[in-house]
Amino acid sequence: MRIAVINEVSARDKNKLILEALATATDAEVFNIGMCDTDAPELGLTYIHTGFMAALALASGAADFVVGGCGTGQGFLISAMQYPGVYCGLLSDPLDAWLFSQINGGNCAALALNKGFGWAGDINLKYIFEKLFSDESGQGYPIHRRESQKESRRLLAGVNRAAHKEFPDIINHIDKSMLSAVTAHKSFMEFMDQYAKTKIILR
Repeated sequence: MRIAVINEVSARDKNKLILEALATATDAEVFNIGMCDTDAPELGLTYIHTGFMAALALASGAADFVVGGCGTGQGFLISAMQYPGVYCGLLSDPLDAWLFSQINGGNCAALALNKGFGWAGDINLKYIFEKLFSDESGQGYPIHRRESQKESRRLLAGVNRAAHKEFPDIINHIDKSMLSAVTAHKSFMEFMDQYAKTKIILR
């Protein structure tokens, strides 16, 4: 599994904590392709950019799962969910993470990285990731609801396909300043160039 970590500007100081938590919670390949704590804030990847980047990473097959977020997690979640093939959950604690994995079978996690991120916030991240990746995704919970939940997930995928444009059409109509900011982010573009199974033309 390839996990892409995509931090935005207001939460770049939490980047190192996310990477450390993932390293102890999973043996997946982790790629740090958003903002780091050493990046200058004027580089300015906001949750609008990182939601788009998350969707691109998933749609291209470069990433199997994306971990992102913002101050509250809400902005990143809303941004990422504008795009096809993204199933994002706002994860506040380990039980949220496990239920999201089991019931919703999602592929993108939104984290609140400023609001409520206080004492032992790094420990909470570690436990969130442990539960998020502890069991095979999409198994359902409780047991007697498994088949119903799997059918709901299948139906949701159909709704997602029907409700969204294809990526080439999205890119043709999206604000060009947003594309410029994303394509200027070196680590993201290198990741896409190396791992994308489906090439999405951004330039």
